[in-house]
Amino acid sequence: MQVVAVPCLKDNYAYLVIDAGRAVVVDPSEAAPIEAALAANNVTLGAIWATHHHWDHTGGIADLVAAHPGIDVVIGATDADKVKVAFTRTVNDGDEVAFGSLRAKVIHNPGHTLGAVTFLVEGCAFTGDTLFCGGCGRVFEGDAGMMHGALMKLAALPDDTKIYCGHEYTASNLKFAAAVEPDNAAIATRLAALVTPSVPSTMAEERATNPFLRAADPAVISAAAAKGSQPDPVSVFAAIREWKNNFK
Repeated sequence: MQVVAVPCLKDNYAYLVIDAGRAVVVDPSEAAPIEAALAANNVTLGAIWATHHHWDHTGGIADLVAAHPGIDVVIGATDADKVKVAFTRTVNDGDEVAFGSLRAKVIHNPGHTLGAVTFLVEGCAFTGDTLFCGGCGRVFEGDAGMMHGALMKLAALPDDTKIYCGHEYTASNLKFAAAVEPDNAAIATRLAALVTPSVPSTMAEERATNPFLRAADPAVISAAAAKGSQPDPVSVFAAIREWKNNFK
């Protein structure tokens, strides 16, 4: 299996997941960069997997389906009715999606949207806007408890799981992480070594440096307390998410 990051729009990533000359595209916000990447890698498009319904992750689907009729189009069940696209399959937590020899496990991650999902295949997690490198998405449709639970589900993945997220926000995310935990040497080291594109990261890196996975850590609890938070993990998560919403 090969993964190719495809920059789209201003700071989005779509991904080609290539197996035996055919590719799945994850989160195609626009069609033209995907077509160019397919040609550059000499592969044909066989499926589309959408992590959630937002336009900047689904905007290219209609054009790709028109150009490649008959391909599979997959999205989380709760998000399917929010996009004007004919999906061939909707998925729920624990479902499996097959593509050639590949088998992707679906992890339901409500919070950013109610139907957000991660596709986990061959040790690679395509997390959309739930888990970013160094951060997480805004809580738009769920609540803090939902989003924290979704992130903890992902945090339980093995250390070497590769994280392929939906946006290149890593520099700003790590600057915020350093504000939350100024004495965390792992954050400083990661920020100093940062290159673009920053994907993939690993789950080990995220657990060590991503404050939204560290709501039970004493330093993060203390930082959230300064913002008026109670010490339980959901309250801590909510406080630092609100802090990040207004962080410059």
